Amino acid sequence: MNITGNTILITGGGSGIGRALAEALHAKGNQVIISGRRERLLDEVTAANPGMESIVLDIQDKADIAAFARDAVARFPALNVVINNAGIMKDEDVTATEDHLAIAEETIVTNLLGPIRLTAALLPHLLRQPQSTLMTVSSGLAFVPMVVTPTYSATKAAIHSYSMALRAQIAGTSTQVIELAPPYVQTELRGPEQAVDPMAMPLADFIAEVMTILETQADAHEVIVERCKPLRFAAENGNLAGVFAMLNGLH
Repeated sequence: MNITGNTILITGGGSGIGRALAEALHAKGNQVIISGRRERLLDEVTAANPGMESIVLDIQDKADIAAFARDAVARFPALNVVINNAGIMKDEDVTATEDHLAIAEETIVTNLLGPIRLTAALLPHLLRQPQSTLMTVSSGLAFVPMVVTPTYSATKAAIHSYSMALRAQIAGTSTQVIELAPPYVQTELRGPEQAVDPMAMPLADFIAEVMTILETQADAHEVIVERCKPLRFAAENGNLAGVFAMLNGLH
């Protein structure tokens, strides 16, 4: 992925990793468009970053995704990078059947169907560009699940598999598929306490390492920061059971 001179769409760009990544890419001279459900947050980000644009998107709404994609292409015909970042992460108690199912269904629609639907809507446009990138955001939990977030972990594992298959299907085209797998990062994904948790990777440090990888490894299929490698390569290293136990306090 070229790090500058792009027109980049980032879903979930109003906060957390999405906002930080949008601001870092904006600073590199890219045209950045952020999207999300909360217009107020989008307005705050664009006000703080002159030249950045925003479009409201409900990633859970199939019809809204289709309309959003048409609008994005019409307004920004040079669009050549799409970053599927929007997502939710909620704890689940699988013994509380109704609550568990409600959270599971919402998580699947947001974290898995949303990116698949947006990819389907925008991939024809990306394939027509001389050079383009589709980035998916999975998680270290795609490789080692967290017990209290079973559906979140499952959706991220599915995004990893989807990314691999998509990459193989469109190999040889102008579109590159990159998977970004964050570790536990200081954002408010699971609530305000996560943003100040000393066990989480500082957001600025995460973004700085991601940008370095993107700048120095233009052909990378996966962006894995050092903090995430124990999760990403647990199975390859023959330590999946041990890392699973450590992650989930099952010693």
